[in-house]
Amino acid sequence: MSGPTRSGFIALAGRPNVGKSTLANAVVGAKVAIVSNKPQTTRRAIRGVASGSGWQLVLVDLPGVQRPRDALTERMQRRVEHELADADGCLFVINAEEGVGPGDRFIARLLQPARVPVVIAVNKIDRTDRSRTVAVLQDAADLGVAEEVFPVSAATGSGVQSLVNCLVSLLPEGPFYFEPEQRSDQSETVRLAELVREQVLARTRHEVPHSVEVVVEGIDHGDPIRIEAVILAETESQKRILIGAGGQMVKSIGVASRRAIEGELGSHVHLDLKVRVRRHWRGDERLLDRLGIE
Repeated sequence: MSGPTRSGFIALAGRPNVGKSTLANAVVGAKVAIVSNKPQTTRRAIRGVASGSGWQLVLVDLPGVQRPRDALTERMQRRVEHELADADGCLFVINAEEGVGPGDRFIARLLQPARVPVVIAVNKIDRTDRSRTVAVLQDAADLGVAEEVFPVSAATGSGVQSLVNCLVSLLPEGPFYFEPEQRSDQSETVRLAELVREQVLARTRHEVPHSVEVVVEGIDHGDPIRIEAVILAETESQKRILIGAGGQMVKSIGVASRRAIEGELGSHVHLDLKVRVRRHWRGDERLLDRLGIE
């Protein structure tokens, strides 16, 4: 007879751009969160599901902690507080390259009253030398919120397994929440829309990345799979940037998105990609509901 199973939720906290999404993907062993070098790109509490022999770890990739400025960021902030209250543990990610800064101390203060155990991962150690890593590990421990501190590299996988073993030890006994082969709770339309948004983020600058959302309006599972998607911008000038001279930008986004989606679905894809202006979409509560941004 097999022993009891452990399962639970681990909240991912950390400043924008510390590598939380890359670390979530490394822990899960599959792409569940889009990766960008631009801060504040995670808008949904994307659950990555990692399963092993007798355990299941559900990662909740929290939006970057920040002062709310509009309906979108208010929802992100509420989700941070809500998810922490429901978690069995918290993984606080710090960037080894940048070291512990005011933003990390702010998050540490937020985590101080949390009634869940906190583990710190000092990420991106592949980009620092040994003495720098040791100094940041000490600074992270000095924040006074973590039971353990781990040096890791989400990019190379170094230290990830030791971190996972620690997180599993925090989980209570209980049944699995998801099928063992499941990696995410996102719907197919949201997963595919996020892959398109990842390509927009990789190619745009300034205000454009944060003013863009992608909606998948239709999927026809034929051969090839036909997908209709729309990039929403907030202004006509952003729309012009996204379309580009002679349509080159939207074509480039479309080609890269189609390749990413084909990799995800394992099938040939025809992607019909359009750009539309939807003014003030970040303040549109009904649209945010439809996009699954709670």
